[in-house]
Amino acid sequence: MMSRPQSFIEGEAPDSRHAKSNRRSKVTAERVALVVLCILLAAALIVIYRLSFDKIRTNKELENLEHHKMKCESNLTDDPCYKCEEGWEQHGGKCYYFSIRKSSWEQSRDECRAKGGDLVKIDSREEQSFLERKLRDVMTEAEDKFWIGLTDSAVEGRWVWVDGSPLNERLQFWSGIDPDNWKGHNGEHPDGEDCVRMGEKGGADDLKCWFDAFCSKPHRSICEKAAVKGQIKNVCD
Repeated sequence: MMSRPQSFIEGEAPDSRHAKSNRRSKVTAERVALVVLCILLAAALIVIYRLSFDKIRTNKELENLEHHKMKCESNLTDDPCYKCEEGWEQHGGKCYYFSIRKSSWEQSRDECRAKGGDLVKIDSREEQSFLERKLRDVMTEAEDKFWIGLTDSAVEGRWVWVDGSPLNERLQFWSGIDPDNWKGHNGEHPDGEDCVRMGEKGGADDLKCWFDAFCSKPHRSICEKAAVKGQIKNVCD
């Protein structure tokens, strides 16, 4: 009599053993994949945490530098070694001219350049605060706003100052929904609002008083240039 194969003697078919082996291999592969996924997830969390920590530290350092800059500028405000021409107002080592003439953004800039400066570039919250308070006193009505040196006329949505530097995202003082690039009631201004004016006669909430406007609209303006060192003997030497 022929003997049965060993697998039949043990009561298990070859196909059954093969299926169990496949299941064990599949479970093992899934476990390995899960472990690898967990490791990758843990590594990603560590990287995210490190990047977040570095960002917080960088922001803190920037805040400290800005605070230090503001203190230095404040110390320069009443420094007898620096002075401004007649008609200009000194603040933080800079001179500001608040124009009484209403003209377009480009014409206003030409006027500032003719005076040896340019439309104002706002470099700090402290400077924005100074200008916002000043404009409260000189504005005669709600629309009596002032041009500043910020525009996106070259590339829509890319706001740059007159010196070519991009707008710092941490130093933006837009009011409400601005900038909205409105094109006029009947689309008569296809280029939209590409220049920035500022001012809120009744005072601005959190200093937010920037508005985009048609560059051709006549407004007053704020010119800016560096204060010059005076000649007070034994003080400025």
